[in-house]
Amino acid sequence: MCRARVRTAGVWRWWGRCGHPFSGLNGRVGSAAESSRCPVPRYASAMSDPAPGIGPVVHGWSAPGRPAREPLDGRFVRLEPLDPARHGPTIHEANLQDASGSMWAYLPYGPFATLADWTAWAEPMARSEDPLFFAIVDRATGLAAGVAAYLAIVPEHGSIEVGHIAYSPRLQRTPAATEAMFLMMATAFGLGYRRYEWKCDALNGPSRAAAARLGLSYEGVFRQHRVVKGHNRDSAWFAAIDMEWPALQAAFEGWLDPANFDTAGSQRVRLSDLTAPILVSRG
Repeated sequence: MCRARVRTAGVWRWWGRCGHPFSGLNGRVGSAAESSRCPVPRYASAMSDPAPGIGPVVHGWSAPGRPAREPLDGRFVRLEPLDPARHGPTIHEANLQDASGSMWAYLPYGPFATLADWTAWAEPMARSEDPLFFAIVDRATGLAAGVAAYLAIVPEHGSIEVGHIAYSPRLQRTPAATEAMFLMMATAFGLGYRRYEWKCDALNGPSRAAAARLGLSYEGVFRQHRVVKGHNRDSAWFAAIDMEWPALQAAFEGWLDPANFDTAGSQRVRLSDLTAPILVSRG
């Protein structure tokens, strides 16, 4: 059975199908039987005792820590804290494959004509705590081919967002691209976050489709949310919550399992088919 191996707070953790980080003796990987006996995840919202006019009490939850500036390892991909000097040359070269510049259409920056231009943008981003940027490194080649970040990190409410996703053509539509999103989601819920957000320009059809494919439910549109590159942006909001995570994890693991790909590398079952039953709403 496929599991996510994620390094957080200096410790390697494995997530079983129930969504609970576990390991066997001496840090070994737990067996499938051990995974099936995992307790209810500590981050799951156990809500009860509703009072008139307010939401139910959330029992057994405490504010999580902030995500660490540490690598996240998967089978196809490794997410590394962004280092412009080390990652910049291969990311910029991969970005230049997007001759039309379409990957930058809905981002508040880019495209970058030169490596120096990209580095000038990336250096302050690499020092930032929120957003917290990672370079996405293809394990097969060892080359970075995109970036993504955590942002809007609010531990006291258990809320975190994924964004600033800039996938070069070299990374787009690959298992590595999907696994990168899985690792970031697994880390957030593993730390104890209750809510995992995705926001995009309401006109950005591919991003909206990607959110649904990844199992994030549509929650509506914030009108006149921002001004981006001189244009109005209405923002579409999507999110997954902790109680949905075990089912989402199973969907990701099933899709990423080597048995889901034929000898040509084509998927047998689409991730969107696996996550569709989990969605509360589409948009």
